Amino acid sequence: MLNTETIVHPRLQHLSLTTGRVDEMIHWYRVVLGMNLLHYNQNPTAAAGENPGIVAAWLSNDEVHHRIAILGIPGLTADPERPRHPRVQHFGFEYASIDDLLGTWARLADADILPVMTVDEGLQTAFYYFDPDRNCVELNTNNYGNNLTATEHLQHSPEFAGRPLGQQVDPAQMMRARDAGATPWDLHKRAWQGEFAPETPANPAVLF
Repeated sequence: MLNTETIVHPRLQHLSLTTGRVDEMIHWYRVVLGMNLLHYNQNPTAAAGENPGIVAAWLSNDEVHHRIAILGIPGLTADPERPRHPRVQHFGFEYASIDDLLGTWARLADADILPVMTVDEGLQTAFYYFDPDRNCVELNTNNYGNNLTATEHLQHSPEFAGRPLGQQVDPAQMMRARDAGATPWDLHKRAWQGEFAPETPANPAVLF
């Protein structure tokens, strides 16, 4: 029998992006998120006669058929006022541990892909990046390792209520502390107290 009354909660399956530089976008998501290019199509509209020049790519980094779809549209240019326009503010990908997050930061830094802001937000530690089209991509890990506890923190923590954007951190300092034996929880507590504050904090307005 069909359920017509109760809200069914679907999981985020994929994102679709439009771009004027499809090859750069494919490369970035392959390097940053380990996406595999599953299909590339030079005529996705199946246009007869004159091809409008649109291309499409489907990428995934797990068993799902696609997590990101990229549409390359000729002549699409950056809007200099776009950061102030209604848009997707960011989308996030979660790592299982702080070690995975910090290791990814180091790998990307070696590839000259640097975050625009890195922060301990209480319930999670999150590093924010811009892709080639300046879409904001958040890479994060749950500081509690438990979604229910993180939700409790979000709802009831006075620390979070007082500082929802958290405490900015320097990932290099966190890596050194981790290598010296700090536990993931130690890293979070020390980060929140400002021990790993960057020398030059980012302006949070960069995300808005």
